[in-house]
Amino acid sequence: MRPFEYHRAGSVADATTHAASGAARFIAGGTNLLDLMKLDIERPERLIDISRLPLDAIEENEDGGLRIGALVSNADLAADLRVRRDHGVLSRALLSGASGQLRNKATTAGNLLQRTRCYYFYNPALPCNKREPGSGCSAIGGRNRIHAILGGSAQCIATHPSDMAVAMMALSAEVEVMSAGGEGRRLPLAELYRLPGDTPHIETVLNPGDLITAVLLPAPLKGRHIYRKVRDRASYAFALVSVAAVIKMDGATIGAARLAFGGLAPMPWRDRAVEDVLIGQSPSSALWNKAADRLLAEAKGYGENDFKSVLVRKTLASVLSDASVREI
Repeated sequence: MRPFEYHRAGSVADATTHAASGAARFIAGGTNLLDLMKLDIERPERLIDISRLPLDAIEENEDGGLRIGALVSNADLAADLRVRRDHGVLSRALLSGASGQLRNKATTAGNLLQRTRCYYFYNPALPCNKREPGSGCSAIGGRNRIHAILGGSAQCIATHPSDMAVAMMALSAEVEVMSAGGEGRRLPLAELYRLPGDTPHIETVLNPGDLITAVLLPAPLKGRHIYRKVRDRASYAFALVSVAAVIKMDGATIGAARLAFGGLAPMPWRDRAVEDVLIGQSPSSALWNKAADRLLAEAKGYGENDFKSVLVRKTLASVLSDASVREI
């Protein structure tokens, strides 16, 4: 591990100011960053410890939504009674990720910003544009079973690993950000991430010194909440395909639908056109296929990951079938 400076932040302003210059990283749980530092993939010159900042509360908003502090642990968020009651898809997604020990340490903001688990990104001996811009993408033409079929580019086809972020995308979450200049802003979670394009090493729209202070969930959507994760083993494995769904029936037809997908793209993936296919329609196998056709209209496999198109089609059909016939 390379030497670095360490600063324990006493306030949000202190944290953002110290992170605005130099190769600085925020650290709280450290469940991803420390591994990357040990592998010499992340090389921060300064670590800003924000773990003692007062950002660990879950508060109710006037509209019934929630403000989730950036430092709320994944375990505490999954166990919160309001989350379990009103945002069940989020609790289920959190409990499907990592292990109990990691969920006790991992934080809400850290989970959103964790980096890909691409084999080649984690191996400094092999080319990776995300790790070293311009070096090439080893996954294209290589072992790409876990890689993206949506949203990738000729420079990178790595997937985003978070389960929590997929559920939050389906719930139309927003992130609250504080800049080094003391200016706060809110942006939809979908606008936090950047697709790889020609700059796969730039993963978010955050500027140096920007700190996520909270995640905001809108008023809960009543209906059936499902999170289904297909993976190679039952625990401690990242999704090959996952589906977060909130479906509200209006009699015999679908009155509202929110869908997001994991394991398919460089960011948690939500396509509103897929939801539009479902709204106002009666549940049927033909409708599930139509929704999947829309989702996969621009999908591209790279050999070993071609199976994901079939897998997500079947997973989506299973989730929608369950959501349209029983309460979750």
